[in-house]
Amino acid sequence: MPVNVKVPTPLRKFTAGSETVSGTGATVGALIEDLEKRHAGIRERICDDQGRVRRFVNLYINGEDIRFLQQLDTKVKDGDEISIVPAIAGGRR
Repeated sequence: MPVNVKVPTPLRKFTAGSETVSGTGATVGALIEDLEKRHAGIRERICDDQGRVRRFVNLYINGEDIRFLQQLDTKVKDGDEISIVPAIAGGRR
């Protein structure tokens, strides 16, 4: 059973419009590499040039923010759910 990845609307152009895609990997970083193989171009929207998660992208594994776990080294297992959530900034002055 693979890992399920919830894809936000702005990234669905890389997943042929799919809201949820499957992927594999022992860590979040490996999962992102697998997603890139399946959905070319998605990695650069998630990670910066140094391979770190972009500042305005949040990744959650089963509802937990990976920034408070082991970041891209966070272990994943079959059946986990990863959510890619773009940060929202701005607002009313």
